Amino acid sequence: MSVAVYREFARVGFVNILAFRLRYYTGVLTYFLNVTVYYFIWKALYAADPNFAGFTFPEIVTYVAVGWMIRSLYFNNIDQDMAQDVMEGKISMALIKPVSVQWMYISQALGETVFRLAMLSAPVALALALVFPVRPPKSPAHGALFLLSLVGSVLLVAALNFIVGSCAVRLKSILGLLRAKFFVQELFSGLLIPMTLFPATAQKVLACLPFQHIGYTPMLIYLGRLSYPQIALALALQALWVALLAAFGAWFWKVMARKITIHGG
Repeated sequence: MSVAVYREFARVGFVNILAFRLRYYTGVLTYFLNVTVYYFIWKALYAADPNFAGFTFPEIVTYVAVGWMIRSLYFNNIDQDMAQDVMEGKISMALIKPVSVQWMYISQALGETVFRLAMLSAPVALALALVFPVRPPKSPAHGALFLLSLVGSVLLVAALNFIVGSCAVRLKSILGLLRAKFFVQELFSGLLIPMTLFPATAQKVLACLPFQHIGYTPMLIYLGRLSYPQIALALALQALWVALLAAFGAWFWKVMARKITIHGG
């Protein structure tokens, strides 16, 4: 299948999200408030212990700001969109198209990502940099590698969300699953707290899962906390997880789609 076809799906995703511009304007304020709350929480914690969590206070401020900026970019609604399409019977239209259902949804999400970059992530980054003492990347090279890791983050979340969304074919309602996935991803990606605050045993277990490569890996690269060999290994693991989850998602969809009950439409 031609790449141009999926590029068109990405364009459709970009155009469709234009109808919801207001939520991205309010999103800038929401993300700014989130960082503000975490700033004062960490400030209080660092007043008691200047070396809390293994980061200096300027580093943790940058960690929080960059973490929420990353989150504004990689977030997508593939799982929710799939669940809604199943409930409304629209999934039948996806099934009759001569394209990969998986990459159709992922391409649409990538189109939304481009929109989020311009309308949400960039304004959020600017607002945070003007108000909080956010540090730049450790070096231009770290900045470039950070951007590369962001691509992996976007694809990783898209692959995960497609797997969760595929469950809607059999479960019909996946509201509880969506909530569980949301909290697991937010916590284990390093967005809410650095991985260094987890017990040593938990850190070893979480290192074997894909979640920390969503946010924690890019943030460590940005801060310069990884050496170049460590960065190469982290990016390789991130790419490996994307490939594995994409392959599993393609297989999982085929299994789920063997029997579909269509409602509505």
